[in-house]
Amino acid sequence: MNTIRSVSEFHRLLSLPEPHHPLVSVINLAESIFLEDDVWNGFVNSFYCVALKRGAKGKIRYGQQHYDYDNGVLSFTAPNQVQYLDISTVECGSGYLLIFHPDFLLAHPLASNINSYNFFSYTVNEALHLSAEEEDDLITILNKIDKECQHIDKYTQEIILSQIELLLKYSNRFYERQFITRKNHNHQLLAKFERLLDEYFDSSMTTPPERLTVQRMAELMNLSPNYLSDLLRMHTGQNTQQHIHQKLIEKAKEKLSTTNLSVSEIAYTLGFEHAQSFSTLFKKKTNLSPLEFRQTFN
Repeated sequence: MNTIRSVSEFHRLLSLPEPHHPLVSVINLAESIFLEDDVWNGFVNSFYCVALKRGAKGKIRYGQQHYDYDNGVLSFTAPNQVQYLDISTVECGSGYLLIFHPDFLLAHPLASNINSYNFFSYTVNEALHLSAEEEDDLITILNKIDKECQHIDKYTQEIILSQIELLLKYSNRFYERQFITRKNHNHQLLAKFERLLDEYFDSSMTTPPERLTVQRMAELMNLSPNYLSDLLRMHTGQNTQQHIHQKLIEKAKEKLSTTNLSVSEIAYTLGFEHAQSFSTLFKKKTNLSPLEFRQTFN
């Protein structure tokens, strides 16, 4: 796996001159030409990247996910995320890339807060779709960052980081709006989530159980764990783990009240390796032990 370690190296790979600032840059894709280089066959960046693609085309793969560039799409990658780019399909269009190294955030609150912006961990098929007005708002910010990079002084870092933080806050707003405006699509995802939960627990009596985790549910949904939790929380008030626990307790109550299975057997069918772990969770959620709950039906 190749590592693109610096902003300067990334500029070189896009046939661009040296950046004005060594740790941050706004790249106009219309001015970029991807060099024929093996690095694109599998690489990680050492910096954050915010991509606003206007008319850009091409195929990029993050992990096992493919994404076709589209008009007006904003996507985010954090350092050390594996990417594959097919440069034979790339048409740069008029998009923009904001790239900034983690070192640029040092001694600033954003250094510790940036992880709160979950979209940096989203898989690429969860990119943010923008209206023309929203695009223009973000491009205005990118232009300010680009302008500030061209005259470096003691105020440069603070001014640029305030603009980056503003861009991220706008993006948070747009993501929440996207969750709301794409209701039909999201309702389909929620229905699929419920169906997968039911299928898992319905099959646990006939197949060797596997502990159901947030990561496993996200994989089944072809979404990232953070995106799935954000989606569920926005529409239901509960995250993925809370939904799993709720369904698990429902199934446990059903088995405790309608079967003669022991607590250990029920724990096993629900994917628990140890009955004590199951009993601890059950009591935490119901204020009763499994046996105490069963006794209420006797």
